[in-house]
Amino acid sequence: MRTATRPGHLWGAVFVLAASVLWGTTGTAATFAPGVGPLAIAAVAMGLGGLLQAALGARLIRAHAAFLRGEWRTLILGSLAVATYPLAFYSSMHLAGVAVGTVVSIGSAPLASAVIERIMDRRRFTRRWAVGAVLGLTGAVLLCFAGTGQGLHLSSTAAAWSAAAGIGLGLLAGLTYAFYSWAAHRLINTGLPSTAAMGAVFGIGGLLLMPVLAITGASLIASWQNFAVGAYMALVPMFAGYVLFGWGLARVHASTATTISLAETVVAAVLAVLVVGERLPALAWAGAALVAGSLFVMTLPSPGSRSVLRSST
Repeated sequence: MRTATRPGHLWGAVFVLAASVLWGTTGTAATFAPGVGPLAIAAVAMGLGGLLQAALGARLIRAHAAFLRGEWRTLILGSLAVATYPLAFYSSMHLAGVAVGTVVSIGSAPLASAVIERIMDRRRFTRRWAVGAVLGLTGAVLLCFAGTGQGLHLSSTAAAWSAAAGIGLGLLAGLTYAFYSWAAHRLINTGLPSTAAMGAVFGIGGLLLMPVLAITGASLIASWQNFAVGAYMALVPMFAGYVLFGWGLARVHASTATTISLAETVVAAVLAVLVVGERLPALAWAGAALVAGSLFVMTLPSPGSRSVLRSST
């Protein structure tokens, strides 16, 4: 064990921010495979990405097998959350729209994460976290309403039920995102290298998603374009992104990491403009500025701050 200095905290924030940038590409990438359903996208992205995480950490997982058996409750909880999160997240975007689904899912995670840490770890809420969370969540809500034009105004009962179901699934996605972030951080913080922790949690979660992939994944091989989108989702945002996220969790608290990951909503909005061709009003750019402000608040280390840092190898 070694103690993290301020640069360690900063690097942790940088790793989480880089992961968020990669995650922010998923919505735009999915538009290139319109014939692939949300469950298939979820299963191939997090399922194969999780198995790749396990392969990367296989040597360390074997070396720390006894430790993992002792922490089996945390491991199983985190793995179940990993398997549930993408199914809820992509279904939320499918039902409520990309903007609303993304904002509800990612925006609710920091609050859920802080509550989990308060209950499980007796960690107190800090003033700086509260300021960063308020700025980030406000910005995310502005992005949501700007992206939907008239907020949640709906034209039919069917659309209303669809949006309500999507929002509910988004809240479930935020909760499960917070839970697997907490579980991975807990394993890392109690002595497990981040590569082993992420490999074990995401590997089991990936295995749980394999039956879903087998049932829904035929569309992924219907064309080379669909296959390429599935491969990109598994290799880049899910595999590479969560490797970076694991490095970040070794250096910052899970609640801090989930707040920094609000940057995903900004990246998704910018890509929608640059790649998909959508136009964002001034309200959306104001929301992006608030999210950027929250990142600034969250990544500045407190004077004299110290946190536990584990090796990632």
